[in-house]
Amino acid sequence: MSNPAFSNMPAFTDRTLTQQELEELYRQPAAQKGVERAVRTAQAGGPMPTMGSVMGGSATPMTYENTIQKTAALFGVLLLAAVVGWNIPLLALPGALVGLGLALVIAFKKQISVPLFFAYAVAEGLFVGGISGIFNAQWAGIVFQAVLGTLIVFGVTLALFRSGKIRASAKMNKIALIALIGYAVFSLVNFGLMMFGVIDDPWGLRGVQVFGIPLGVIIGVFAIGLAAYCLVMDFDFIQRGVENQLDQKYGWMGAYGLLVTLVWLYLEILRLLAILRGNE
Repeated sequence: MSNPAFSNMPAFTDRTLTQQELEELYRQPAAQKGVERAVRTAQAGGPMPTMGSVMGGSATPMTYENTIQKTAALFGVLLLAAVVGWNIPLLALPGALVGLGLALVIAFKKQISVPLFFAYAVAEGLFVGGISGIFNAQWAGIVFQAVLGTLIVFGVTLALFRSGKIRASAKMNKIALIALIGYAVFSLVNFGLMMFGVIDDPWGLRGVQVFGIPLGVIIGVFAIGLAAYCLVMDFDFIQRGVENQLDQKYGWMGAYGLLVTLVWLYLEILRLLAILRGNE
């Protein structure tokens, strides 16, 4: 998954429930109506109950509107922090380390914590702002190009998803997960080689030429495509949350997922542009 935190949230799990799990949930007053509704649907010939269908039907359901508002709030905080990072580039590294730590905490935490989401937005904003300022000083206008590229990929992916031409599937999700792990391993190895001076190229392995094309360009295009599919998974999570009428607090998870994916997408486009402009 693009956002591991979703896998730890029961409401976003489409696994079919066992009889014992249904009985345990029914003992919880908040879930009784959902269990009854899901069981009646199954008895009428509908699909077997899943965690998402059982936990749905909230009095204050998750909607596209309130999820968009939550997303805007997180991005607003990120942009404010990015302004600070842009003017104080030294905050980029601390921001990256704190952001990584918070992402791990959120991923393994089974309860939704809105303050953690905002703290992550601040940390990532400092990192993104600092890196963007450094890159823009080296290659004027590159940040605008990266932002424009991010918006284009986001817009096209959303349009294709809404039209039904692309959808997330269990098989593709597994493939994406394997690709994400492989990409993470490559990134760590590349970082290690650069840190220990094994490779003196500023881009590490990404600077290696393959048939006259920097490996970073090939990897960058792949990463952007992977990030685009992660957006599809984020849209799918939000759509299922709205359709199952989950509590609006889960909108924060959808907003956080979009924040993580879009920041990653922006950084990949920024790096790809830097490699291309550095080889002009």
